[in-house]
Amino acid sequence: MDITVYKENPKTQFLAQEYERLSRGILDAEQTAVSDPSLSELAAEEAKELKEQQAALLSQMNEILSKDKEEEEFPNEIILEVRAGAGGEEAAIFARNLAEMYERYAEKNGWSFRRLDESLSAMDGYKEASFEIRGQDVYKKLRYETGVHRIQRIPATEKSGRVHTSTASVAVLPVRKISNIEINPADIEITFSRSGGAGGQNVNKVETAVRLLYKPSGLVVRCQSERSQQKNREKALAIMAAKLEEEKREKEAKEHAAERKSQIGTGDRSEKIRTYNILQDRVTDHRIKESWHGIERIFAGDIEPIVSRFA
Repeated sequence: MDITVYKENPKTQFLAQEYERLSRGILDAEQTAVSDPSLSELAAEEAKELKEQQAALLSQMNEILSKDKEEEEFPNEIILEVRAGAGGEEAAIFARNLAEMYERYAEKNGWSFRRLDESLSAMDGYKEASFEIRGQDVYKKLRYETGVHRIQRIPATEKSGRVHTSTASVAVLPVRKISNIEINPADIEITFSRSGGAGGQNVNKVETAVRLLYKPSGLVVRCQSERSQQKNREKALAIMAAKLEEEKREKEAKEHAAERKSQIGTGDRSEKIRTYNILQDRVTDHRIKESWHGIERIFAGDIEPIVSRFA
């Protein structure tokens, strides 16, 4: 049996070596049974026991590889992006509402939630912001949140009591351990600046914030969450790889749209997926034409009934 795949994986390498040792033991026992008939029964029993041990090792190695494959498909780390859409200041406030909703949901699941970069509006809404979320099943649970979210409510600044409709887009980008995207360093332009916001005395003195420009497409990535320039650079490169991989996936999905009719949506961030109607206390997902009540609770992070419908 060829066990090369197990020997190449660091997690199964030792088990593969043990498997090979047992193979040699089985071969010795079988040769003994042939060369010395008086020991054939004992040797056969030994070979049987060694084969059972091998089978157990093989099962263990396959289970490890299976978990690795699942984690590669559904990684436990994502980049969550929110961006204000139509609606001006109200859209930026809504984008922040969504980010806080996901942050509270992350807390309920025991996930870590870290801000990587933000651009604030005049009323402290999010023009755009990105976050790193880490935890078990994070991509599996949130992967269908990508798209345009719409809110219908009377803004606090609205004096006539008119209902406004605003939008914000959400993008969920999986961060995989092994990226399928190769980035040529010559295609990246790197600039550094001082981080903004809270962070101690050093935050405005040292240029730790990193901005990456991917010259072939004009894609820009920023990161200022870490205290060191190098760590922000590494994080920004990981985000860029995730973004480029997602762009490639979206392009392929559009090219094979007919083959994806059975799937829920296209995963495109331009697709309108959900409406939050404050006056009617109702959230409606347009992909499955289903609604939930209790918006206040939902914005407090109680979105499991919604996301579980797509799991």
